[in-house]
Amino acid sequence: MDQPLLDQLARRIKQWASELGFQKTGISDIDLSNAEKHLSSWLERDFHGDMEYMQRHGSKRTHPEQLVENTCRVISCRMDYLPEEDINPKELLEQPAQAFVSRYALGRDYHKLLRKRLQQLVNRINKEIETRFDKSHNFRVFVDSAPVMEKALAEKAGLGWIGKHTNLLDRDAGSWFFLGEIYTSLPLPTDEAVASHCGDCTACIDICPTQAIVAPYQLDARRCISYLTIELSDSIPVEFRKAMGNRIYGCDDCQQVCPWNRFAKVSYEEDFMPRQQLDQSTLLELFEWDENSFLKKTEGSAIRRIGYFKWLRNIAIALGNQEKTPEVIKALQRKKSQTASEMVSEHIDWALQQHDQSL
Repeated sequence: MDQPLLDQLARRIKQWASELGFQKTGISDIDLSNAEKHLSSWLERDFHGDMEYMQRHGSKRTHPEQLVENTCRVISCRMDYLPEEDINPKELLEQPAQAFVSRYALGRDYHKLLRKRLQQLVNRINKEIETRFDKSHNFRVFVDSAPVMEKALAEKAGLGWIGKHTNLLDRDAGSWFFLGEIYTSLPLPTDEAVASHCGDCTACIDICPTQAIVAPYQLDARRCISYLTIELSDSIPVEFRKAMGNRIYGCDDCQQVCPWNRFAKVSYEEDFMPRQQLDQSTLLELFEWDENSFLKKTEGSAIRRIGYFKWLRNIAIALGNQEKTPEVIKALQRKKSQTASEMVSEHIDWALQQHDQSL
């Protein structure tokens, strides 16, 4: 293929991506040998906990050409999601009666939105190829839904660097963003990776409520509140319950404290705006939802995937961590009498014990 035409196409791809609402786009090759070593070490230490899918697909995760035949480049796109809020999230954490939900989950599920935009980008690329090139090419879109090393690929594509908390960081935008990828057989010119700018800072390590960041760039998911409230299906270990505070879905502490997030831009994507007042609801209000209410109110939300019983489990712990009131005790006792889940009942018992209630 003619290199000048490929260079021109790469520039157009980035422009089209911007028009579709992506804040930054980069292109990388598919050499993930360094990321593969890091992943292997992480898995060997069992830091993935119950996320067995992290090792389910063999080498496909670190060899894109095995996942999608003929892939030689990956187009990585970034979309900011930070909503403009009436209540500062740090203030929410200081109000135990309020529920804290990770900022990425306050709005509509990002998977469908990003996948749709990426497919629109692919359609534009295909149209251009049909006009300018007399060859067919493979494309496949991914948004956190397949064995894809999205952060490692985005780092290679120049979208930022992986910080000590293992999230991707951009000097001009912090880390409040989603990533999506397009695997392609087009031999597009690649972008340069950027240098790390974490320096000597350890703010994310120091702030972690459960000390899940066991060393710079090393996250033990089994200790992480995001893992405990979302990925873990069973009982949450007692040793982490007090540290969870009022966090009922995910945890943003390491992002909130990161100095680079002072440059984060507020997103104006309507779908990412808070729904069901999840950014200012009390624990008691959310605990009162029955299963039908949960399913209805989390329709189109990333929260729905944890299911109703894990939702109650998480809130029960948070209620055990808030100030003792008659309303809290009554709510816990009432839900215990209603639930058919032994797991939920056990967490309610724990919460009641925190308030010195006999069972």
